[in-house]
Amino acid sequence: MSDIAISCRNVGKIWAKGTPRAHEALVGIDLEVAPGEFVVLLGPSGCGKSTLLYLAAGLEDNTSGELLSFGQPVEKPGPDRSLIFQETSLFPWLTVGENVTFGLHLAGVDKATRRKTADEVLQRVGLKAAIDKRPSELSGGMRQRVAVARALAMHPKVLLMDEPFAALDVQTRAKMQDFLVDVWRASEASVLFVTHHIDEAVALADRVAIFTARPGRIKEIVTVDLPRPRDPFSPEAQELRKHLTAVLSAEVDRAFAEQEALA
Repeated sequence: MSDIAISCRNVGKIWAKGTPRAHEALVGIDLEVAPGEFVVLLGPSGCGKSTLLYLAAGLEDNTSGELLSFGQPVEKPGPDRSLIFQETSLFPWLTVGENVTFGLHLAGVDKATRRKTADEVLQRVGLKAAIDKRPSELSGGMRQRVAVARALAMHPKVLLMDEPFAALDVQTRAKMQDFLVDVWRASEASVLFVTHHIDEAVALADRVAIFTARPGRIKEIVTVDLPRPRDPFSPEAQELRKHLTAVLSAEVDRAFAEQEALA
């Protein structure tokens, strides 16, 4: 078994292949994510970043190439890979603890063990006191922490995160980024994180894979050699931000032009 958490080898995806609605989302994606590494996918809207997450999660099949997780072909969802969406998708009729252990419930884990696991993972995200509350009683940031706890309850080796903080205000978003780094380090999981915010990439990534406009290709992979906790106003962070902006700007312009042409 390979020790590479996620390995993409010339991966491509065509949606609705063989139909008049067919369009190419990804082309020739080559990317490896090491165990415990935090890789950010950065690019304009519609460039295929989320598509790559769905392929890695086993929710969709790649049209071409090979996608492996720890040396095994990704053919379906598995507990070793947890996907966290932009929307938390919590069940409003369940308590926080029941939401967190919903996957364990489906797996037939007994109630006492589920409760113990909920206590443990909610403690890690700072929400143990909310175990018996309903999602409607929590703030947006707290609900996202519950979503992270639900993923951690399955003890995944890979966390796949699709713009999980996009709906949050700026201050809460910054707090959630700090929280995520702490949880990631404690879990020792690999993270593949989608964003189109350069500041978020600077704050979180070990490496940033910059995507072209659709069809998505990897234009450049940038290693982030900044110590944690990171100072967003340091000269090094400012230089990194300038570089990412310069690399990405042409792709953003191309994506806008394509969208205008389609409209």
